[in-house]
Amino acid sequence: MAARNRYDVDETLQSAFSFKHFRRAIRYARRHTKRMILALAASMIAALSSLVYPLILQQAFDVVIPARDYRQLAVLTVIATLTTLLSIAMTKARARIVCDVGQSIIYEMRSDLFAHLQALPFSYYDSRPHGKILTRVIHYINNVADMLSNGIINFLMDIFNLVFIAIFMFFVDVQLSLIILAGVPVFILLLMLIKPAQRRVWQKISNKSSNMNAYQQESLDGVKINQLFTREEQNAGIFDRLNQDYVHYWNKAQRINNCVWVTVDNLTTIVVGAMYLVGVLVMNPMASFGTIAAVSNYAWRFWQPLLNLSNLYNTFINGIAYLERIFETIDEPVEICDAPDAVPLPPIEGRVSFHDVTFAYEPGHNILEHVSFDVKPGESIALVGPTGAGKSTVVNLISRFYDIAGGSICIDGHDISKVTLHSLRSQMGIMLQDSFIFSGTVMDNIRYAKLDAADDEVRRACETVRADEFIQEMEQGYATEVNERGSRLSQGQRQLLTFARTLLADPKILILDEATSSIDAKTERLVQNALNELLKGRTSFIIAHRLSTIKNCDRIMYISNKGITECGSHEELMAKKGDYYRLYTAQRTSAAGE
Repeated sequence: MAARNRYDVDETLQSAFSFKHFRRAIRYARRHTKRMILALAASMIAALSSLVYPLILQQAFDVVIPARDYRQLAVLTVIATLTTLLSIAMTKARARIVCDVGQSIIYEMRSDLFAHLQALPFSYYDSRPHGKILTRVIHYINNVADMLSNGIINFLMDIFNLVFIAIFMFFVDVQLSLIILAGVPVFILLLMLIKPAQRRVWQKISNKSSNMNAYQQESLDGVKINQLFTREEQNAGIFDRLNQDYVHYWNKAQRINNCVWVTVDNLTTIVVGAMYLVGVLVMNPMASFGTIAAVSNYAWRFWQPLLNLSNLYNTFINGIAYLERIFETIDEPVEICDAPDAVPLPPIEGRVSFHDVTFAYEPGHNILEHVSFDVKPGESIALVGPTGAGKSTVVNLISRFYDIAGGSICIDGHDISKVTLHSLRSQMGIMLQDSFIFSGTVMDNIRYAKLDAADDEVRRACETVRADEFIQEMEQGYATEVNERGSRLSQGQRQLLTFARTLLADPKILILDEATSSIDAKTERLVQNALNELLKGRTSFIIAHRLSTIKNCDRIMYISNKGITECGSHEELMAKKGDYYRLYTAQRTSAAGE
């Protein structure tokens, strides 16, 4: 497993070469077996067509031209032209097929990975730089898809080319061909010396690219904070360092690649030169001009597949490491999922029951212990207490964002662990403190909760929460583009939009977690009457920093010491003069002092 790290910590990509992940990935390529066979067939036809040309050259130089047989020369010219055109046509067909297959593999693998990422728990994203997750979804999959489509076909084709070039070359002349093959051991020794370093440097490039992407993502998300604390210069320095690391290893990789290419090119020149010397000065009788030309042509062709195979080796090594990272993400357990025997939750009335519930984010550190309570349909419940006591935990458990360690939670008598997540959450309206706005129009953002909602429904929801007034003042009203994360809106406006989005779903259970924390006092007064009407007929759980907003709730639960220490109406708890009384009094005193 890769270490959970920061943007400046390299991911471990030094795993031993293993075909385990490669065999697993092959199933994506198998879906396109027919097209890959067509591509391979086209490649073979193109290769065989091109291998005919040196034979035509030999025949022309040794027989046709000395005999001044112009008619035969014309025939050979036509054959050479046709074989060349056939090779070009098959190469083009192969390229189109492989491109299509590669993009199909990218689509399928990326869709599987994205779907899994959508189901992973909140804790997964809290512990990883988002930029590195994006690198896996985009960069790693692009490289792997090319390996699974183009790489496999190229590997088979290069093997095919090597065999058939050798056959054609030996068919022309055995002695000269053996001289060409004498350079192969030198080439293999070169690979053994260079390839380990080449592999390491390309893995470094992947790491540095991942680090740079992670930092860019973090910087873009926190651009306002960066500017607020005038961090532009320091951040530019950090990015420059990450960028320099990437450039350093990229240049190093190019130097190693050039070393391989130049060495192979020189080695080819040496063996071809030796072949010329032997063919002209040593062989008796001397090899014909046509024979030397043909073997020379095959010699230059012979070394290219060897160079390709050496590059493919590096591609496959890195591809396996990428596959490990991709499948590591896909194998990340979906901790919150439907039970094998889960059934849809029928339409609910809104009764919520906790029975001896115990919960911990980390084993051995319980947040809640043996908590029990019953909430009637339509009842409004306020959750108050010190920070970290478990208020948000309670509402998260109702929505089953986490599974409990003991006890049970039931809605209308149905254990929520035994119903499908979609049927459970689709009947709830949840508005969290973090108001997320998607790129698009105001109308699109509110309709996110109910895609088939009519425009009038959207407007009524906005009117209920008093969002319609500021929306109408925007340049295009509900058709106004609000940009990613709602950058054009104030925090209060963003919360009103997300509130309207929640109301549009018309939930039976409504959860408001600090939903009005960023709304100013004037706006809050406007919203409060709408909330009172909205909460009628719905079971609601409200967490609010300002206790004045929850005075009218049916019951107030004070959460502390891993459980509910007080429960009652505002008047009952004030008369009790316990924890709630002290908290409410302290807040009123603080407000009066301001």
